[in-house]
Amino acid sequence: MSGRRPFDWPGLLRLGLTRMGLRPAEFWALTPAELQLMLGPLGEGAPLLSEGLAALMAAYPDTKKGAGDG
Repeated sequence: MSGRRPFDWPGLLRLGLTRMGLRPAEFWALTPAELQLMLGPLGEGAPLLSEGLAALMAAYPDTKKGAGDG
Protein backbone atom coordinates (compact mmCIF):
# COMPACT_ATOMS: atom_id res chain seq x y z
CA MET A 1 0.00 0.00 0.00
CA SER A 2 1.19 3.54 -0.70
CA GLY A 3 0.74 4.77 2.88
CA ARG A 4 -1.92 7.27 1.84
CA ARG A 5 -4.86 7.77 4.14
CA PRO A 6 -8.32 6.97 2.76
CA PHE A 7 -10.37 9.95 1.62
CA ASP A 8 -12.45 11.43 4.44
CA TRP A 9 -15.93 11.14 2.93
CA PRO A 10 -17.69 11.42 6.33
CA GLY A 11 -15.83 14.65 7.07
CA LEU A 12 -16.57 16.07 3.65
CA LEU A 13 -20.24 15.12 3.92
CA ARG A 14 -20.37 16.73 7.38
CA LEU A 15 -18.89 19.92 5.91
CA GLY A 16 -21.40 19.91 3.06
CA LEU A 17 -24.40 19.38 5.31
CA THR A 18 -23.48 21.65 8.21
CA ARG A 19 -21.40 24.51 6.82
CA MET A 20 -22.63 24.57 3.24
CA GLY A 21 -26.27 23.84 4.06
CA LEU A 22 -26.65 21.14 1.42
CA ARG A 23 -29.19 18.34 1.62
CA PRO A 24 -27.71 14.83 1.28
CA ALA A 25 -29.13 14.39 -2.24
CA GLU A 26 -27.67 17.75 -3.29
CA PHE A 27 -24.25 16.82 -1.90
CA TRP A 28 -24.12 13.45 -3.66
CA ALA A 29 -25.38 14.97 -6.93
CA LEU A 30 -22.38 17.34 -7.12
CA THR A 31 -19.51 16.53 -9.41
CA PRO A 32 -16.03 16.71 -7.85
CA ALA A 33 -15.36 19.89 -9.86
CA GLU A 34 -18.55 21.54 -8.54
CA LEU A 35 -17.71 20.58 -4.97
CA GLN A 36 -14.16 21.88 -5.31
CA LEU A 37 -15.48 25.17 -6.71
CA MET A 38 -17.89 25.52 -3.79
CA LEU A 39 -15.17 24.75 -1.24
CA GLY A 40 -12.76 27.29 -2.69
CA PRO A 41 -9.04 26.88 -3.29
CA LEU A 42 -7.63 23.63 -1.96
CA GLY A 43 -5.72 23.94 1.27
CA GLU A 44 -7.10 27.37 2.09
CA GLY A 45 -6.73 27.85 5.82
CA ALA A 46 -5.55 24.28 6.38
CA PRO A 47 -2.31 23.95 8.29
CA LEU A 48 0.56 22.04 6.73
CA LEU A 49 1.22 19.32 9.28
CA SER A 50 4.52 17.48 9.54
CA GLU A 51 3.11 14.50 7.62
CA GLY A 52 2.12 16.75 4.71
CA LEU A 53 5.47 18.50 4.77
CA ALA A 54 7.29 15.16 4.73
CA ALA A 55 5.22 14.07 1.71
CA LEU A 56 6.06 17.31 -0.14
CA MET A 57 9.75 16.97 0.69
CA ALA A 58 9.75 13.38 -0.61
CA ALA A 59 7.93 14.38 -3.80
CA TYR A 60 10.14 17.43 -4.45
CA PRO A 61 13.53 16.81 -2.89
CA ASP A 62 16.12 19.56 -2.77
CA THR A 63 19.01 19.06 -5.14
CA LYS A 64 22.50 20.41 -4.88
CA LYS A 65 23.10 23.42 -7.07
CA GLY A 66 25.79 23.04 -9.68
CA ALA A 67 28.38 25.62 -10.53
CA GLY A 68 26.12 27.18 -13.18
CA ASP A 69 22.93 27.23 -11.08
CA GLY A 70 23.72 30.50 -9.31
